[in-house]
Amino acid sequence: MRRARKINRELGEVYYYAHPELDFENPFELLVATVLSAQTTDLRVNQTTPRLFAAYPTPAAMAAADPARVEELIRPTGFFRNKTKSLIGLSTALRDRFDGEVPGRLEDLVSLPGVGRKTAHVVLGNAFGKPGITVDTHFQRLVRRWKWTEQTDPDKIEAEVGELFPKKDWTMLSHRVIFHGRRICHSRKPACGACPIAHLCPSYGEGETDPEKAKKLLKYEMGGYPGQRLKPPADYPGPPAPAAGDPAG
Repeated sequence: MRRARKINRELGEVYYYAHPELDFENPFELLVATVLSAQTTDLRVNQTTPRLFAAYPTPAAMAAADPARVEELIRPTGFFRNKTKSLIGLSTALRDRFDGEVPGRLEDLVSLPGVGRKTAHVVLGNAFGKPGITVDTHFQRLVRRWKWTEQTDPDKIEAEVGELFPKKDWTMLSHRVIFHGRRICHSRKPACGACPIAHLCPSYGEGETDPEKAKKLLKYEMGGYPGQRLKPPADYPGPPAPAAGDPAG
């Protein structure tokens, strides 16, 4: 527990600007964007959703949508037929069962077509301010590398990791772990030699340990900003100043 909480604290210093990387302006948009994010990047979703939300800004509008048109709009995100069924299905449920509003309870969210616990926790944590652990592929990989759990089932991972941290920390913990997984602790070639928490990691050495070689593996922007949002909110923090000799982006 002590090591896990120290990792979280140090990640908080590195990724002090950690945030959801999906563009959204209300709970419905976040719910839709999160469903679309399966098996694709947040950047691809953010490039796709403006046209989708312009055409179908509410659950009622999307529930009445022509599936072929929705498929056309979301095709770039992949698995567009199944995602279309989920979007129209959850929108219909929101219209018919929840007066067109996204519910703020886990049990209600997971009752919607195409919405599991991961998606529900993204919405609860970032649209409603209710703590939740988002167990995506990055989160699963990192918490096992850090020996926080040996579980492989997402629900069991969520439960075991949740016991290590105060509930109030769960949402930001999720953001930090996911940021780190996307930027440094990659699936195939983790950049161990460029990792700010290498001294705390029981799996150090699984990836490239040479600092210069590891640096070449870093994704996004040297392990930090700007992420994938195309429409950051007004309170979005500015990027950290690049270190001497580092590229600015």
